[in-house]
Amino acid sequence: MNVRPAEVIEPDVETAVPGLDIGARLAQLRQQQGWTLQQASKRTGVSASALSKIERNELSPTISTLQRVAHGYELDVVALLNDREASRSLPGRRSVTRADEGRPYQSNSCANTVLCADLLDKRMTPIRTRVTARSPDEYRSWPVSDAEIFVTVIKGTMVVHSQIYEPLILNAGDSLYYDAGSPHIWTSQGPEDAEVIWVISS
Repeated sequence: MNVRPAEVIEPDVETAVPGLDIGARLAQLRQQQGWTLQQASKRTGVSASALSKIERNELSPTISTLQRVAHGYELDVVALLNDREASRSLPGRRSVTRADEGRPYQSNSCANTVLCADLLDKRMTPIRTRVTARSPDEYRSWPVSDAEIFVTVIKGTMVVHSQIYEPLILNAGDSLYYDAGSPHIWTSQGPEDAEVIWVISS
């Protein structure tokens, strides 16, 4: 398998929370490839020590980190989070996610639900998120990825923090399209958690 090398960087990780056993899933995938932690690190751009902690469920990666890992494993995020058989690219395929369905994934700053998780090899990944963070201090580091991202606020108020721009306030009904190549984070503003829909390029 030809995979381009990546610069080793520390991921935007947070203290692990109960939920999806992403650690066991990553360990399974790495072992299937026959990779050491150091080899997986070179392919994903995430340090070997961080990968080890994630596999032991001592750290919980954000979606941005999962994107880097998925790219290194030549998977999409849905395949990374899904250990069951899912539909690959076929003409005319479609997927429906009902209001109470989806693939949950939680970090300390967000409660995420990956939508249409029964389809693999998508060109975009839709995610419904409830933003629980209220301060940039709740992030250990600022996520970076090579994705392009669209986000629309369904409920509440979200603030997008960037190292390039002033904080951007998005209210219910507002949308944003941006390149995630520069460090950025997001927080809720006000008493209620912001609820948003992300569409992330694969």
